[in-house]
Amino acid sequence: MATTFDITRYQDKATIQRVIHSAEIIAIVGLSSNVLRASYFVGAYLQSHGYRIIPVNPRESEILGEKSYESLSDVPVSVDVVNVFRNPVAVPGIAEEAVAIKASSLWCQFTVVNERGAHIAEAGGLSVIMDRCIKVEHARYIGRMHWLGFNTNRITSVREGLQ
Repeated sequence: MATTFDITRYQDKATIQRVIHSAEIIAIVGLSSNVLRASYFVGAYLQSHGYRIIPVNPRESEILGEKSYESLSDVPVSVDVVNVFRNPVAVPGIAEEAVAIKASSLWCQFTVVNERGAHIAEAGGLSVIMDRCIKVEHARYIGRMHWLGFNTNRITSVREGLQ
């Protein structure tokens, strides 16, 4: 009998908060230097909030002022979170590399869902988050969410000019 994949298992709020609050170094697999790509926007946001970003993209030499590496195994520092902006079919290989480098967590962005990759990472002792955006979750739990995704430095339910 086939079992269905329960993605909600990998969207646990407590796990998301623990990862966000404990991480310092985030390797972004598939980070692009194209400012119009979601990966660039997320990387720049995380960097501006104090995380060290390690680009992992064999097509780039440097992104966001950081040296880009061909693979996770080439990264010379310990990585807390492996954040994935790749096709879901690449996740099992990325999960294997994340386990090999002893990362703490595997975080797969929106639509990046792969059951086998999740099981590989879990079996290797990593926390797994899938089909969630690390930028959105950071903003949600750190209190910087705005309807456009920007920090207004103001907490209110009323927009300016409508008071």
